[in-house]
Amino acid sequence: MNRPPVYELDAVYKKQSDSFSLEISRLVIASGETLGLVGPTGAGKSTLLRLLSGLEMPSSGAISLWGHRHEGNNIESLRRVAMVHQRPLMLSESVRYNIEYGLHVRRVKSAQQRSDPMLERLGLSRLVNQDARTLSGGQLQLLAIGRALVVEPEVLLLDEPTAHLDPANVALVEDVIGEQKQRLGMTIVWATHNLFQARRTASKIALLLSGRLIEITDRETFFDSPSDERTKDFVQGKMVY
Repeated sequence: MNRPPVYELDAVYKKQSDSFSLEISRLVIASGETLGLVGPTGAGKSTLLRLLSGLEMPSSGAISLWGHRHEGNNIESLRRVAMVHQRPLMLSESVRYNIEYGLHVRRVKSAQQRSDPMLERLGLSRLVNQDARTLSGGQLQLLAIGRALVVEPEVLLLDEPTAHLDPANVALVEDVIGEQKQRLGMTIVWATHNLFQARRTASKIALLLSGRLIEITDRETFFDSPSDERTKDFVQGKMVY
């Protein structure tokens, strides 16, 4: 039996400033899929992720999460969603405290049993007692990814999670997220500037330009035979914005 969509967006409008707004006439994100969000800086990827996370509400229109209106104050639903931000914030505590923070909020009793394997997998075990705010940019990004994954979310929202990582750690993060997705069946929305990464990780890809959803289709169609000329130009590296 087909599972209902995780997200449904209808006539969503979000005014961010006098010069930018996001408009999504219709978007459905299926359970278990990985949706890659691509587009230039300022296209609206982060704004869309913040709407999906409940951190911001649309100016108009409706967002549903598991069939219920997404008001941003349904704590039980939001416990099932985790997000990794472009510039993650850490508490003035140890690496261990930060990676286990979400587990403690969710009252998971076996926090260390979950966090230790994740710290080891991400190469952070030797830093467990270090103040998280003293980490390098790349280490902070790895910690933020681990903090999101360790709570075993049903939905994972990723805003350029590998932007500050070297190629080896990019590969590591993609592998770890892939492993967790296979194990948990997570639904993932992954914003990235890297078209190669989108091709590696996403089952479906959406192009945003100037706050508008230009095209959303399966990975093969997006890269090989898109229906919109702007998508074709974007994939080919032409200036379309």
